Amino acid sequence: MATKKYNTTFSAIIIIFLAALAAVVWWNIFSTATARRNTHAYFLDVGQGDSELIIFPGNIKVMTDAGPDDSVLASIEKVMPPGDDYIDLAVISHPQLDHFNGYYYMLDHYRIGAFIWNGRDDTAGVSEWPALFQKIRSKGIPIITLAGGDRIHYKDGAIDMLSPDPGFLASAELNDTVLVELVKAAGFRALLTADIGFNVEDHLLAQGIDVRADVLKVAHHGSKFSSGDAFLEAVDPKVAVIEVGAKNKYGHPAKEALARIASSTNAVVWRTDENGTIALTAENGKLKISTSK
Repeated sequence: MATKKYNTTFSAIIIIFLAALAAVVWWNIFSTATARRNTHAYFLDVGQGDSELIIFPGNIKVMTDAGPDDSVLASIEKVMPPGDDYIDLAVISHPQLDHFNGYYYMLDHYRIGAFIWNGRDDTAGVSEWPALFQKIRSKGIPIITLAGGDRIHYKDGAIDMLSPDPGFLASAELNDTVLVELVKAAGFRALLTADIGFNVEDHLLAQGIDVRADVLKVAHHGSKFSSGDAFLEAVDPKVAVIEVGAKNKYGHPAKEALARIASSTNAVVWRTDENGTIALTAENGKLKISTSK
């Protein structure tokens, strides 16, 4: 009788455990399905560099830049859906180390559907640039060249390339050649500006381009030579994100840029050096924000 009682008790424990496990599994499935109906934007903490991941409804993932080194791996692992190692599109905003080099390490851990770049291939003395392209080609990943006026379209969402035009693409200053992206999804607009300066900002305004956005990725890590008053007023962001390394040697973000953001917008400012990875979710017309620090 004692043995039977033990077995009955043990069986009851197993049943309760399995019921609880089933509840957790179904909750995760429901939560994931719900999450995939919304747009998520992650501004990854990669030190002194840029890296953004947009996940559109349906789990379509577009990544822009990957920071200067392998620090992107720890950051992206925390925000990717469990067991998911696929990035649909990877954008290289321009060929500077703090924007592209993290992709070299990502290619050892993630599958990437295609790379998008601006076509500039003249990064003198930077050995990491040809090494990255050799690795991309060795894996047979398509490389697509885009510029201002091009669009990536997905169902109700889109990414409009606002710059560069042919003039900027030919510039000797690589920051002029940046792919400026306006991400559009239901109830959500984000402007990714990489390292543009006043001249590109002014040109976009002079062309009458609609740069309004809920979220602004502040240009050039908060450089004093970016984020002009007129541009900030035209964007009119609710949230301004500065991707910047702690105690960096450039003094980013500059006090002048921070002052202009404060005087020309009502945006709440978040910084990766202070807040870590910054996650935004567009849900029911509202932006929900969380950070890793």
